[in-house]
Formats: sequence, structure tokens, C-alpha cells
Amino acid sequence: MNRSSRSGPYPTRRTLLRTAVSAGVAVPLLSACVTGGDDSTDPAAGNAGAKSADNPLGVKADAPLEVVIFKGGYGDEYAKRAERLYTQKYPAATIDHQGLQKIGEALQPRFVANTPPDVVDNTGASRLDIATLVAAKQVSDLSQLLDAPAFDVPGKTVRDTLLPGVVDDGTFDRVPQTLNFTYTVWGLWYSKPLFAAKGWTFPKTWDEMLTLCATIKAAGLAPWTYQGKYPEYLNDPLLGMAAKTGGLALVKAVDNLEPNAWQAPGLLAAAEAFAELAGKGYLLPGSEALSHTEAQAAWSQGKAAIIPCGSWLESEQKGVTPPGFEMVMAPVPSRTTSDALKQTAVQAASSESFLVPAKAKNPAGGMEYLRMLFSQQSAKAFAESAGTLPAVAGATEGMTLSSGLGSVRDAVAAAGPETFTYWFRTWYAPLAKAVDDATGELVTRRITAAQWSARIQKAADGVAKDSSVQKYTR
Repeated sequence: MNRSSRSGPYPTRRTLLRTAVSAGVAVPLLSACVTGGDDSTDPAAGNAGAKSADNPLGVKADAPLEVVIFKGGYGDEYAKRAERLYTQKYPAATIDHQGLQKIGEALQPRFVANTPPDVVDNTGASRLDIATLVAAKQVSDLSQLLDAPAFDVPGKTVRDTLLPGVVDDGTFDRVPQTLNFTYTVWGLWYSKPLFAAKGWTFPKTWDEMLTLCATIKAAGLAPWTYQGKYPEYLNDPLLGMAAKTGGLALVKAVDNLEPNAWQAPGLLAAAEAFAELAGKGYLLPGSEALSHTEAQAAWSQGKAAIIPCGSWLESEQKGVTPPGFEMVMAPVPSRTTSDALKQTAVQAASSESFLVPAKAKNPAGGMEYLRMLFSQQSAKAFAESAGTLPAVAGATEGMTLSSGLGSVRDAVAAAGPETFTYWFRTWYAPLAKAVDDATGELVTRRITAAQWSARIQKAADGVAKDSSVQKYTR
């Protein structure tokens, strides 16, 4: 992702990983948005058509469609491509397309006024807080879209064409309310030619990682760097390691705000591992002061061997990575020999979050647009241009992939059913911030692993006891 095209300090592809930026503004304003169900004031009245085999969502052929897209590192040409499919099928419909960077700032007043667009790519640093939107009943149920026939895969529904976990990622209280277009995998990145030239093998266990780090440091290279100004990047391998140790039961306990969840042995052991990484001097000096672009540039310049990041990294580093670097992603090493999940397990989730506002003038058109966006042809074209996995299964079949994207696809295949993700970030923005802040303190050796655990547990307990916060379970 090209950071020059984004407006905030946070990686724009991580829709699932932070809502704190906008939550403080969205909650008080959107709480006033909940309106009754009076059909006489339904903004969609008059914009519904008859449903048929060719028009499963009941689109009115000449109803205008307003599409708002986050114009970040992926640009918005992929969205315009789907709009062209829409106008081919509904030539009488006019489309108002807006490519924006500050989604929340632009759209929050319109949600308050009950005049939102028909479909929104709610992504980026200043996106709207989806949990607040859901609580305010401002988001449509997408069940009919998911159960509609896929646009270009005969015999399958839209739901059938999506990668595992995509529907769950956008589900609140058993109702699918967002649909995410990209599929993100988190892991540890390195240069394949560098490791080959040095005779290094990427480790599968944490003990092997520490041994390799000593070798790398002795060779005059920092073993790791990370995006220090945003310690959530380092949270991913830490929490991924904990999930492998404790299994999905640990992940669910964290998300469900269970008592003492953050003091589970798997989480404490993972925190101790990363405290040891810092304590042994295996992080590039000064990493804590680096932005994402600075840390990633240092890594691609050969100042450090390993960096944690999501699968957007290769696309984001275009124009920065030197020729022949051939970055690849590997899963986080196992912490113990008795981990609940295999070493090949990966943290994976869909992102680039699309929604149809409940008060849209043309919600049927918004869902039909998404049916076209999530088609095989749209997804394949996106994968080719963005170098990122779309959330549509089989979209990369037959394609010659870059080293990074190829390694991501291979990691997903190797993981099989053992993919996982945490949802507390989407559900509870204050807790997400508390975790990020604590991890930043942990790897700068200001707190111990035990203090890290206790500090986050206190924050989780606070959220659990706060009756004003809507709770979710998995």
C-alpha cells in the first residue's frame, strides 16, 4: 500500500485491527441516528424493482447508485471496474462515484442525517467505527446478498464463493453486516535470496528463532525490526504465537472477555518470548521510533533480516524494494513442542470492509454492486493489479504470482483449516489500544511480561464491566 495516498498514521488494509481512531467521535453522534421503522420515511421507497432470476436482489433498473470508496494504496480503479459491470447491466442507472481517504470525516454527518450513500468501502485510518454503526442500526443485513446467485459462478451463491471466515468476519450477533474484499494473512517477512546466500533456514520453533537471531547478529545485521510507532504490528506475531500455544479456546476466551483470559499460559509465554527478543538485543536499535514506512525501508535496505507485517507488505513496498529482493512470508514459529495448533497455522482475516447503509436510497443497488465486485472476474483483476489476495476463492488460479503473494497463497494452503483471528479489536476499540500500548512498553523493556498480562487484563475487565459497551460473543 502506498502510504502517500492515505491520510492517517495507521495501515489502511487492516480494517479488522483498529477502530479506536474514529470511535471517540462516532459514538455520541451516531447514538442519535436510530430511527423508527416507519415505511413512509424509508429513503429506499420507490427504488425497489421486481425480483427475478436475472435480478435476484430486486434492483430498479434506472435508480441512481452512489458508491463511496476508500482511495488508498489499492486506488479505486478496481471499484470502477465493478461499476462498469453495473452500468452494462443497468444502462439507465447513473453512478455517483467518490474516491475518498477520510471516510469517517466525510460520511459521519450523512449517517447522522440519515442520508448515507448506497454502498461504502469503510476502510482507512479515519473510517467509521463499525461497532457503533451496528449498535445504532445503521447497517443493512447482507443475508440476501450472500444467498443470491454468484454473479459469474453458475450453481453457487455469493456465500459459496468466499474464502473461509470471510462471512464471520463481518457478522455481528449472527447477522452479516459487512463484507470484506481482501484476504489478509499475517506473518514474518524476509528476503529469500538473502537467507539462501547466508545459508539461513527460517525457523519453525522459537528456540530455533533465538539461535538464528544470534547468528544474524554475529553477521553484523539486526535480526528484527518493527514499525515501532505502531506496536500493533508486533502484536500480530505475539498474539499469533499465543493462539498456536493455547488454540482457538484461548482466542475465544480473549474475545469473549472471559475472566483472566489475558493471564493464560499461552499469552504469558508469548509475551515472555518477545521480551526476550528485545532483552537479547535482537531488535534494530531505534526501531521503537520508526514509522511503518521507515521500518519497512530499513528492512528492505538490508539493515534487518525479519519484519512482522500483513500480506499487504509487498504491494505497499512497490517502488521501494530493490530488484531481486524477493520478499516472502513465513508463519510465526511455535512457542512450545505441545502447541494446540500446528506451526503452519496462520492468523488470517478478510479486510477492506464494504457495507450497505440501512438508510441508503438504493440498498438493492448497493448489494447488486457488491455481487459484481465479489465476482470472479473482478477479484481476479484486483489480484493482478494489487498483488493482494481477494476474499473470493479461486481468484488467483492460473496466475503467475510474485514471490510475496505466492508465499501468502502457499501459507494459506499449508494452514488448511488452522487459520484464526481475534475479533476483540473490531468489537472493543479501547481494549485494542490498551494491548498495543502495553506491547510497545514490553519490547522497550519498560514493563515485564507479567506486568503486560496484568495491565491488559485490567483493561479487559474494565470493558467487561462497562454496561454502556455492547458485548459480543463467539
